[in-house]
Amino acid sequence: MKLVLVFAYGVVAYAISLATFLYAVGFVGNLFVPKSMDSAPDTQFWWALIVDTALLGIFALQHSVMARPAFKARWTRIVPEPAERSTYVLFSSLALILLFWQWQPLGGVVWDLQDPIVRVVLYALFAFGWLLVLVTTFLINHFDLFGLRQVWLCLRGRPYTSLRFVTPGPYKLVRHPLYVGWLLAFWATPTMTATHLLFAVATTAYIFIAIRFEERDLVEALGGSYAAYRESVPMIVPSPAASPTRLPVASTASARLASLVRVPAASGIAARSATDPPHTCLPSFVNAQPPD
Repeated sequence: MKLVLVFAYGVVAYAISLATFLYAVGFVGNLFVPKSMDSAPDTQFWWALIVDTALLGIFALQHSVMARPAFKARWTRIVPEPAERSTYVLFSSLALILLFWQWQPLGGVVWDLQDPIVRVVLYALFAFGWLLVLVTTFLINHFDLFGLRQVWLCLRGRPYTSLRFVTPGPYKLVRHPLYVGWLLAFWATPTMTATHLLFAVATTAYIFIAIRFEERDLVEALGGSYAAYRESVPMIVPSPAASPTRLPVASTASARLASLVRVPAASGIAARSATDPPHTCLPSFVNAQPPD
């Protein structure tokens, strides 16, 4: 029964994260949601600025702290290890839901491009950005990223195994295509308000700070493999000089995944090395030995 509950918990966390992702599309794009980023202002500018900055800070703090190995090591003393990723995803979704709920529009327009062709192009880039984010999660194992694989293996009594280090599709062009998707989704708009600009600047700063720390951790975790990959492939902007045919091949890349997903709405994954022993949820719940 405990295994079933852990699995059900993971499914609920995934469903909430999926709903949050879909709402985020409407929130940022001012589409089909009751309260969007650029809803009518209903409070003073400076108070709205303080509230929005605090909400962004809460999300960044939750996203970063819960993704750190030291926090995970302590957290899994309370939360079953197979549910750790689902818990991270759930808390990320709750932080975003709080942001959606309490967001205070600032008002004011930075630019407003009225040319029909320009507007179509920018909306197309906006849609492409969200699509790239979604597609990228499947390229790096969508269900592992959102915790479903972990709780499914737990339900079946099977140990968790690390994912292979691969560089599919856009990972041959840039090291962080998921981040590229977020940047397009946040910046591609024909009407940039002061509210939207605050959101875009804050999230962009967070992305580049996160990349710096994550890649440092990845070099430590994967050694020369990731260092060679970093030298061969650009970080965000594709370059003709990149040489994907000479990319290194490594046996595992769970640590690599941490650099790809530690951003808004669907991010940060528990990193495990190839030398880590496989784990199973069974010892946490019953007096049984892990299956062979």
